[in-house]
Amino acid sequence: MSLLNTVLLAIDGTAAAGGAIGAGVAALAAGLGIGQIGKGAVESIARQPEAAGDIRSSMILTAAFVEGVALFGVIAGLLAVVG
Repeated sequence: MSLLNTVLLAIDGTAAAGGAIGAGVAALAAGLGIGQIGKGAVESIARQPEAAGDIRSSMILTAAFVEGVALFGVIAGLLAVVG
């Protein structure tokens, strides 16, 4: 029984570590993604200033979608740590 408990604790610790790493990667990837969205929007506005309003609204909508997916990833990772 002692060996089985040790193995189960090792698996549980690995899942918690994986969840923590996954939550961190999701947050990091969201930051990089939103940075790329902003970079692309600024470059687009610089090339075509008359379309600034359309570009800005598309940028905000896309950033919100990325943020939502990132929040889902962080929550899933934290649930793996707690659960």
